Amino acid sequence: MDNSVEKKQGSSSRNLLACAIKRRQVILFVGAGVSMAVGLPSWQTLIDHLLKELELAPEVIDGMNDGYQMLAEFYRLKQGGMGQLRSWLDRNWKVATDKVAQSELHKLIVEFDFPAIYTTNYDRNLETAFEVHHKPYAKIANAKHIADAAHGITHIIKYHGDFDDDASLVLTETDFLDRLSFDSPLDIKFRADALGRTILFIGYSMSDPNIRLLLHSIWLTWEKSGHKDHRPPSFVFMAEFNPVQEAILAHWGITLLTPESGSCRGDALTAFLADIRAKIRDVDD
Repeated sequence: MDNSVEKKQGSSSRNLLACAIKRRQVILFVGAGVSMAVGLPSWQTLIDHLLKELELAPEVIDGMNDGYQMLAEFYRLKQGGMGQLRSWLDRNWKVATDKVAQSELHKLIVEFDFPAIYTTNYDRNLETAFEVHHKPYAKIANAKHIADAAHGITHIIKYHGDFDDDASLVLTETDFLDRLSFDSPLDIKFRADALGRTILFIGYSMSDPNIRLLLHSIWLTWEKSGHKDHRPPSFVFMAEFNPVQEAILAHWGITLLTPESGSCRGDALTAFLADIRAKIRDVDD
């Protein structure tokens, strides 16, 4: 594709997204990249802890695509539960409040006033961001939370669970396989939300099997609905352009957005959201 045409299409998509955010018609879906931007430990930290606790050699996970899930499964079998691991995660899987407060990325997320933010992250960084910026929110991790959540404020849906509710955590391989049916209360809520609004995914990689499965599920829902031509536009922001990923995402009805030329890769997501904020302000003017 000609570079000028590609740039024009990218600008058009950003304008479309900005207008939808302005109308509060966008759901944000947040992945690990957003938390790692403020220093959250990597998955390798969890793997190292599990290997140490289980007294296993590192090479035991060679060839495992999602080693931490299988190790967590083994941990549950050996320990008879996840209580001690959940406690360790609660103590270690977090970022200092002042770092979140200083994060321009999290500040932008709060400012956009999304009606709902789904996250597969276990940490409390999003909740902390809303608290330090004095913005009300409702945390949702189970069916009771759905029923109790106040209207008119941002709902932060902990799609893979929350440390305050052990039963909600999606951490082991069995947990992830159980989610393949997409029939939990949070899945039902997500399908209802996704049918009526634009979705923006940030902080994800297409190498993440969970995000690929989720994107495919959304596509399949619309394919079976008989009204796929009326599906709201949806977007994924990624730090680098890849023609293979772009083609697959387009097939699933998702537009790939990438940094504009000259953006620093490390701050690409923040720069992208700042650009969307500027476009929203242009709409206001």
